[in-house]
Amino acid sequence: MPKLSPADHGIEAAREATAAAAIDPEDFLSSVPPQEKVAGLSQLPEAIRSASENVGMETEKACRAGSYLQVDHSAVFSASEHQGLEVMALAEARSRYRWLEGHLWSLVARDADRFTAAAADKPHGGYVIRARPGVKADFPLQACLLMTRDGMAQNVHNVVIAEEGSDLSLITGCAAEQAVNTGLHVGITEFHVRKGARVSFTMVHHWTQGMAVRPRSSAVIEEGGSLVSNYICIHPVRSLQMYPAALCRGNGARARFNNILLSYPGCVLDVGSKAVLAAEGCRAEILTRAATTGGDITARGLLLGQVPGVRAHLECRGLMLSPEGTIHAVPELVGRVRGVDLTHEAAVGKIAEEEVLYLMARGLTEEEAVAAIVRGFLDVEIKGLPDRLQEELKRVVGDAVAGGGM
Repeated sequence: MPKLSPADHGIEAAREATAAAAIDPEDFLSSVPPQEKVAGLSQLPEAIRSASENVGMETEKACRAGSYLQVDHSAVFSASEHQGLEVMALAEARSRYRWLEGHLWSLVARDADRFTAAAADKPHGGYVIRARPGVKADFPLQACLLMTRDGMAQNVHNVVIAEEGSDLSLITGCAAEQAVNTGLHVGITEFHVRKGARVSFTMVHHWTQGMAVRPRSSAVIEEGGSLVSNYICIHPVRSLQMYPAALCRGNGARARFNNILLSYPGCVLDVGSKAVLAAEGCRAEILTRAATTGGDITARGLLLGQVPGVRAHLECRGLMLSPEGTIHAVPELVGRVRGVDLTHEAAVGKIAEEEVLYLMARGLTEEEAVAAIVRGFLDVEIKGLPDRLQEELKRVVGDAVAGGGM
């Protein structure tokens, strides 16, 4: 199995140089008091319930095929509502399935960087989600990884397995309560997409401005399988660095990455995606929408074609909402053989004045017009988001426009 090496994440020293300050995992608490389990999500304390709902968790409606909630280092709830779907804490899955050991650290190397090393040395839980062969749920699964204690590290390891012919949709949220001034979140996620399986994975982040976040994810997609990975980060965070990779190694395998990024003054986002097309008929797409009101964004993308006839496209568009801040688009196309078809499109700019005037002529104020344009810009048709999250996106964009010096 291929693993993410330090090169897959970029040269660590160079990437850390883009952050406001280097992050040392040893500076954060690795042990915190346990949290109590609950029998149902409706029994959660109000603060935890509200924080989890902010990243897409449904705690009342029966419209989820399964749920997992971890608070700090404790798995407080896990359940499956659909036959053939398994949702459980990593510790429980390891005790139940001996074969799982062969999946852990099979796609992400323990020594990829010091964050993966910290997650291997001092693990703090995580989840295992598995769809058995041919299983197709009517509703998505949901998972939430929440931090409530100041100064702590949360090192989680997640494994998602879609067996042959299954169809799996997962909405996962990672968040910190407002009382968390500083903290480190390291999330290792390994996706195994078997023959003919389909996985839709949406990850929503809602951090506080003192948080450092280091997701490390990798996927292998077999023949006829597909992975759609959506990432949303529209709230302030001290620094974010992530570079998920997908290996399309079976004939006709497909991968798509959608990223929605909003950066604020003092925030540093270094986000990228990588797709390797290693078999006939593979397809991939990377789409990033990035806007800044004064923070720094580096939007990376790499498409690697290894066999003739593969096709892939990379698109990055950046929107400057303030005289401050930077957006740096770094598209990369690598063809290893003749006959690959790899394309990219990148653009960074400001809102066109004529678009604002057009909407104002139809009765909107200038602020309302700009907010509408930004919402449209950040819309990449991510399906399945809860209504509350859709409304939160609209509200956050409106607040960002109002405070962005437009």
